[in-house]
Amino acid sequence: MSKLRWLIPLALALTAGVASAQYHGGTRVDIGLRFDSRYHHDHYYPAPGYVARGLPGGAVFVGQRYWYHGGVWYQPWRASYRVIAPPVGIVVPVLPSAYVTLRIGGMPYYYANGTYYAVATTGPGYVVVAPPPGADTATPAPVAPPRPDPIIYPRNGQSSAQIEADRQDCNRWATTQPSAMNDAGVFNRAVEACMDGRGYSMR
Repeated sequence: MSKLRWLIPLALALTAGVASAQYHGGTRVDIGLRFDSRYHHDHYYPAPGYVARGLPGGAVFVGQRYWYHGGVWYQPWRASYRVIAPPVGIVVPVLPSAYVTLRIGGMPYYYANGTYYAVATTGPGYVVVAPPPGADTATPAPVAPPRPDPIIYPRNGQSSAQIEADRQDCNRWATTQPSAMNDAGVFNRAVEACMDGRGYSMR
């Protein structure tokens, strides 16, 4: 449900007769919303090129001017953020909250939103890789249900702008903690500890 909160405004913009086209295993709607049905992933995402005025809650800075949230990648564009396809080789601290697990050539891969990930060999985290040989015939394995994003309550009456600034700072700080980039549980606990120290309750 966490993705639906910020995708609903996009969905409301849909009108009858909007043209659509096939896009890498899913249907792309002209306003930028597409449905990724590959491997029965069955999730909606903003398509590459869509421009958002701000980042969604929980977006993580991963370096080189890239931001990442729920399998969607962003780069600053003018005064906004543009959805992009991630470059092969970039490493993220955690996998998207919803993904498909694949086993190809005896190796585990993870798929979400047209992107394949593998366990990074040069350090903690997951690296974006090109579609591996055999991806077209791979069979997905079941995955655990995603954890919903926590609710942030400002105990000291912080403004919306301050909440967002603190949240982004805590996300960046969490990536520096031991094992956080290889364990989503550690990453989430680090974010919660940071936000608690700044005067927020998270449930």
